[in-house]
Amino acid sequence: MGNIIPVIIQLVCGALGGNAAGSLMKKLSLGTLGNSIVGIIGGGLGGQLLGMLGVGLSGGGTDIGSIIGSIAGGGVGGGVLLAIIAAIKEALAKNK
Repeated sequence: MGNIIPVIIQLVCGALGGNAAGSLMKKLSLGTLGNSIVGIIGGGLGGQLLGMLGVGLSGGGTDIGSIIGSIAGGGVGGGVLLAIIAAIKEALAKNK
């Protein structure tokens, strides 16, 4: 049960990161719902990737280091995945 808190933080921060990236890159925005969904997925993946890489901040606990790692991994993961998905979507639209 203790490992669920960092995952929830990663998902929430992923949604926030996706929406922040969408508002900063209006041309690549997928809309609030799209940004949120992609951000949630990216947040989960980003947080898990940091954990697999052995980054100490994403240790899965509820100490301050793990929470900061979850926030960073989730937010960055959400923003990065949104940028990748939106760029692919734009590239496909140009080919039509």
